[in-house]
Amino acid sequence: QVQLAESGGGSVQSGGSLRLSCAASRITLCMLWVRQAPGKEREAVATLDYNRGPSYADSVKGRFTFSRDNTTNTLYLEMNTLTPEDTAMYYCAADARSCRLVRGAPNYWGQGTQVTVSP
Repeated sequence: QVQLAESGGGSVQSGGSLRLSCAASRITLCMLWVRQAPGKEREAVATLDYNRGPSYADSVKGRFTFSRDNTTNTLYLEMNTLTPEDTAMYYCAADARSCRLVRGAPNYWGQGTQVTVSP
């Protein structure tokens, strides 16, 4: 079992930045940030594989950065140059499998934190 708790969401205007945090009870092989917006398909925006390092969805590549603090089991998602298309509920997620096998459907989820980007 993995317990996850996200924080740091809020409202920001287009072009702004936010930094999300995720406190994890333990680090698994695959850690992810997944977002869900009404009317849109669930999207894993960033993944961190223990053996391979971070990777990003094309929609956020170059704007989002996934990092971790190993001393506190805390994950971060720095989001820059935000647009209204980034508006969604953002979830920290985890899975004991390799990220190659998770494919955006991890076994463990946090409660989510809302990000709203205004024009």
